Amino acid sequence: METPDNAARPIDPVKPEDPAKPAETTDSSADTADTVVHTGIAAQNWDTASVEPQYRAAVVDLLGALAYGELAAFERLAEDAKLAPTLGDKAELAKMASAEFHHFERLRDRLSAIDTDPTAAMEPFAQALDDFHRQTAPSDWLEGLVKAYVGDSIASDFYREVAARLDSDTRALVLAVLDDTGHGNFAVEKVRAAIEADPRLGGRLALWARRLMGEALSQAQRVVAERDALSTMLVGGVADGFDLAAVGEMFARITKAHTKRMAALGLAA
Repeated sequence: METPDNAARPIDPVKPEDPAKPAETTDSSADTADTVVHTGIAAQNWDTASVEPQYRAAVVDLLGALAYGELAAFERLAEDAKLAPTLGDKAELAKMASAEFHHFERLRDRLSAIDTDPTAAMEPFAQALDDFHRQTAPSDWLEGLVKAYVGDSIASDFYREVAARLDSDTRALVLAVLDDTGHGNFAVEKVRAAIEADPRLGGRLALWARRLMGEALSQAQRVVAERDALSTMLVGGVADGFDLAAVGEMFARITKAHTKRMAALGLAA
């Protein structure tokens, strides 16, 4: 999963290479120079923060959802490679699929390291994610590229927002597995070239992307609503910094970033 370089990232927390540093962070999507200073759980490491049972449960849910998302992304990219029009495109998607599987392995290993069965942690999220992918199955190569770019980026934006409020160790892992695998820039290049060659494609792909946006947000809200620990984290009951108003602002930032990505694709939001 990734947030491509040409799309705004809603929060730019402590960098993965410095996971222990509870430093101030900058909201790069905001129009101000305000900084966010990590406090409470977000300023602690895993050993300290995980003493709180509800926080531990929220992190297990989060890592489980991410792990299944990465596994699904691997499977989808492998399938999309079959639709690739050229051998070079097929090889690029295979490389990206491999990167997604590596991300999955890191999350799986982390769940095992904190004495959690990875399969059990992923299971609650499998149905919702599988339903999303069934409901948004692309009909061709270009729709597959737009789905990966739009859908994965919305998920990445959401997880980055949450990551800024996690303990430093978990935050570092989440940010690392959200690193761009190259799919974003690849999708933009291919989709823009296709639209330039046939402008009639723009309308169909714009409608498709808008549908994906709605389905992705609905799926995210469904997953959170069904998991008490995750929903409590988002409204401020576990990690610091979130309340109901902040959740609304978070989704507004995600929507704004989506609009910028649509422009990068050459599509109307």
